Amino acid sequence: MHSVVHLLKSTQFPAVKRLNLETLQVNLGYLCNQSCTHCHVDAGPKRTELMQDEQIDQLIALMQQGWVKNLDLTGGAPEMNPRFKRLVRAARQAGVHVIDRCNLTILCEPGYEDLARFLADHGVEVYASLPCYLEDNVDRQRGKGVFDASIRGLLQLNALGYGDALPLNLVFNPQGPVLPPPQQSLEADYKRVLFEKFGVVFNRLVTITNMPIARFGSTLVSKGTFDTYLNTLKGAYREDNLAAVMCRSLVSVDYEGVLYDCDFNQQLRWPVRDAQGRALTLASLSQHALDDIKVIVGEHCYGCTAGQGSSCGGALAA
Repeated sequence: MHSVVHLLKSTQFPAVKRLNLETLQVNLGYLCNQSCTHCHVDAGPKRTELMQDEQIDQLIALMQQGWVKNLDLTGGAPEMNPRFKRLVRAARQAGVHVIDRCNLTILCEPGYEDLARFLADHGVEVYASLPCYLEDNVDRQRGKGVFDASIRGLLQLNALGYGDALPLNLVFNPQGPVLPPPQQSLEADYKRVLFEKFGVVFNRLVTITNMPIARFGSTLVSKGTFDTYLNTLKGAYREDNLAAVMCRSLVSVDYEGVLYDCDFNQQLRWPVRDAQGRALTLASLSQHALDDIKVIVGEHCYGCTAGQGSSCGGALAA
């Protein structure tokens, strides 16, 4: 796989000012039951990296301090970490809102038959990956049979109240080096087609720009389109999106407990560092530990500010 780190370091992207830290976005490991071409963490069934009990205990202790508002769990398939349920239970007991970034197909895997019920019982908000409402497009990007399994997963969630009393959001990624279409109009298309064909309902669609890093970045290099895509992102830069970028109030945590400004910096191995240049970890995290530390920016940051903007919560601009 081609490294793209050297292509992203030098940048004129503007400085980002932090706000109050509210969200811990935690990567529980790279193990996943799928291998998707757009995946910026290069997750897959053969990955063995998983967060261990030491880091889980540190996360629970932080949430018990009372300042963490949101726990955003990602992977890989975060549910494949055997400590997933313990962490979710502890977070909810501490009054923390929990988000599960679910690929949907995990709900149909052997051994995970009770997962949807567990999420519903604990009031977990679900962000579910579904890169298109057409079967051919989804299977082309994520593998044969993925669309069918995803629909079955959605129907499981709907039967438990997701899409109504419980929040269910679908996540769209473009299939190539292009910006996502307008979020509102695409959401209307998703809702119409999924309900008419399958009876599926959901609350919101969020569109996320593909970042030119990891597996997707390597693919761009292989095809000779890396510079073209980066110029697309830079050409669509909107300054007003800076006010809402997720790194202002979020810290990303890798499976070893190292801290990063965002999930994308995590994959580039650009950790948050103190004045002495030491990488910070969960052991040194507190509500105000990052206040005076600059956010590390690179060329990929244009992906968050291009067009309608992009974050883990979807478009930044109306």
